[in-house]
Amino acid sequence: MFAAIQAGYQGARVLLLEPNDRLGKKLYITGKGRCNLTNNCTWQEVLKNVPHNSRFLYSALSGFTPEDAMTFFESLGCEVKTERGNRVFPVSDKSSSVIRALETALGYAGVEIRRLRAREILTEQGCVVVVKTDAGSFAAPSVILATGGCSYPATGSTGDGYRMAARLGHEIVPPVGSLVPLTERGGDCARMQGLSLRNVQIRLLCGGKTVHQEFGELLFTHFGLSGPVILSASAHMEAGQDYEISIDLKPALDEKTLDARILRDFAQQQNRSFENALGGLYPKTMIPVIVSRSGIPGAQKVNAVTKAQRQALLLLTKDFRIPIAGRRPVEEAIITHGGVNVKQVDPKTMQSKLVPGLFFAGELLDVDAYTGGFNLQIAWATGYAAGTAAAQLT
Repeated sequence: MFAAIQAGYQGARVLLLEPNDRLGKKLYITGKGRCNLTNNCTWQEVLKNVPHNSRFLYSALSGFTPEDAMTFFESLGCEVKTERGNRVFPVSDKSSSVIRALETALGYAGVEIRRLRAREILTEQGCVVVVKTDAGSFAAPSVILATGGCSYPATGSTGDGYRMAARLGHEIVPPVGSLVPLTERGGDCARMQGLSLRNVQIRLLCGGKTVHQEFGELLFTHFGLSGPVILSASAHMEAGQDYEISIDLKPALDEKTLDARILRDFAQQQNRSFENALGGLYPKTMIPVIVSRSGIPGAQKVNAVTKAQRQALLLLTKDFRIPIAGRRPVEEAIITHGGVNVKQVDPKTMQSKLVPGLFFAGELLDVDAYTGGFNLQIAWATGYAAGTAAAQLT
């Protein structure tokens, strides 16, 4: 939609092909239905939140910034507000406000909309000439592919864009889920299913080395781990590597202070068993796992806990490890990591370097970012670049 709007604003005659029964179907579910439409920061800060192929986005993000995005939507009657982490939402708290603004802009831009599914892009002498659909073909001097990745296929992200791009000679970096929950090796998370921890520090470890760390909230599930810090960590994972998540359950306490806290709790409950003296330190559903991992017999009186045992409990609290088996399926991911190889795309115009007249925008490209509105900002910026450049060929 955004690419079509920008092309229309440049005076081009634009046809938008949309196979869904309504526009912006994926936007309806973003931000838990509230649509975190950008992040109120500089474009340079957006780049810092793109762990993969960030340099490719330099021109696009500097050409259409978060401030530009906020101004665009407010000019169309969608007032916005900034919340924690500089996340920007519509004041209405409804994604439908964002979609209505885009539909209004489509009208202003004179964009024609057809409820059709594009199947193939045809070329002559290497240049784009025709788009084939289920119900006929359309001649076009330029085509923008903005079909999304393959996460949430019910919203229309079915991988069509990958197939059309590949048939025209583009390399597709195999798509996997990013910003996706993680599965565990073992069963400890399942024992704590439903437990949410706030204000914890996590580290993503690969070969014992920290590749990412973040402070925030996580959730134990029947399959492993989820929650904001886990989704962000998944963006740093590469195929074929072994990972662990290390959780600092008490990040506000250094080891000396935590040891004093444990001693104080134990002193107040010295005649109780170890397993019944941990309620002040850990959530109830976590205690059985803490006991089994600590190596301290649950029935042992806390006044008999040795210094070495206490040290083991302290280390477990500061470095609670979950071995990771892998990501959940891409269909459960918020976004897709992978897509059209950006080396084959002009970063200033989003035009293919292989097929003149073919442009790309959004998640179809092999770029992805953390949560916080950054991925939608990439969509607006690449859509702006593609739409503006494609209009020059008409």
